[in-house]
Amino acid sequence: MIRCIIIDDEPLALEILEHFISRTPELELVAKCGNAIDAFKVLHDQQVDLMFLDIKMPGINGLDFAGSLKNPPAVIFTTAFAEHAVKGFEMEAIDYLLKPITYERFAKSIHKMLKVWQPETRAPKDYTYFKVSGRLIKIQHADLLYAQSVKDYILICTKTGNHLTHMTMKYLSELLPSPAFLRVHRSYLVNQALVNLVDKNSIQVGNDRIPVGENYRNNLEKIG
Repeated sequence: MIRCIIIDDEPLALEILEHFISRTPELELVAKCGNAIDAFKVLHDQQVDLMFLDIKMPGINGLDFAGSLKNPPAVIFTTAFAEHAVKGFEMEAIDYLLKPITYERFAKSIHKMLKVWQPETRAPKDYTYFKVSGRLIKIQHADLLYAQSVKDYILICTKTGNHLTHMTMKYLSELLPSPAFLRVHRSYLVNQALVNLVDKNSIQVGNDRIPVGENYRNNLEKIG
């Protein structure tokens, strides 16, 4: 999970970004700050992977603040002023969001972040958090049997029960570790360690039969 901080002197901007982060399963909000001084204290005390950083703020502006950090987290600049975009990208920012920010544009920035984010210093996680009914549910990978796409949602089936979360199957495939979890159908992703029967047209995970899609048959060779 990407640990992030919002730095903005506008209360409404803080509220909007906090809401967007709450809708995004791979993000965890560490803190929100109204100025660079408070943000510096958070960065000193906690692990932060990504800053949503406003440019025009009282005291130290966002560009100067990012440039002053010795080992800064990744940055997504947020501002109402388009003229700062070039400078923002010169600082190798992940993205530059122009206010008012829509969730669709916000999500594109997170997709860019995921492409470059490499948490190499951390041990591989054996769990993933999923947002279910407004709460984050921690699911151990060893307990996750399979996932099924249901329109715009994913049904997460575990040894102890099922959970419904809002995301796409493509995104889930990128979120869970490969090759531990395999796509076997456009609507199904399975935990290969928990597959107990395989045939040409289906596999069995726990007590459930999962269909195998024509385009995913080659993935069956990875089960073992």
